[in-house]
Order: sequence, then structure tokens, then C-alpha cells
Amino acid sequence: QVQLVESGGGLVQPGGSLRLSCAASERIFSFNAMGWYRQAPGKERELVAIITRLHRTNYGDPVKGRFTISGDIAENTVSLQMNSLKPEDTAVYYCNAVRNEYNYWGQGTPVTVSS
Repeated sequence: QVQLVESGGGLVQPGGSLRLSCAASERIFSFNAMGWYRQAPGKERELVAIITRLHRTNYGDPVKGRFTISGDIAENTVSLQMNSLKPEDTAVYYCNAVRNEYNYWGQGTPVTVSS
């Protein structure tokens, strides 16, 4: 089975920046979209950002204007540039890929924003 592998999480101070990356363990040509979701303690998993094969993007309201998603769906890679980080961005961030309504998920990489 294909696995998604995330990297780049860690501890950062408020106002700082962090870049997350994700890649599939094996190349798949039929992904329709890739993106990022996050889950904070005691909260439901929520959309952060997604990007399609046609480079259309969608962002969750809390991160608009601060985060930027980029990727090469054909190469099964996606990145998330996070700027102006806030304590409320603290969560486990999960890479996601979609193929014909089937969702693949990574193990998650924790991001902690604290002074």
C-alpha cells in the first residue's frame, strides 16, 4: 500500500515560520489532489489547504493569508509554507491525497507554536 510521509514539524515561536513537506512512498499517477489537514487537542480534524492537479487551491479560513500550499501532484509531493504562526496553529498536521474519492493519510507531524 502507498504511504504518505510527512516531515518538517517542530517547535516554533509565535510569528515564526515553518515548512512542511509530504511525499508518497511510491509514485502514483492518478492522485486527483493532495493537501493538509490538522487536528488540535480536543478538536476535530479540519482542512488546512488542498491543491488539485490543475493547481486550484482551497484554504481553511483560519490560515488564509498566512499559509501557502504548493506541490507537484504528478510527482506525489506537496508542501505547506506556514508564516506568521499563532499558538492556535498548534496541532498535528496530516498529509492527505485523494484518488477517486479514496483518501490516503500520513502519520502526522506535530507543530507546536509557543514562546
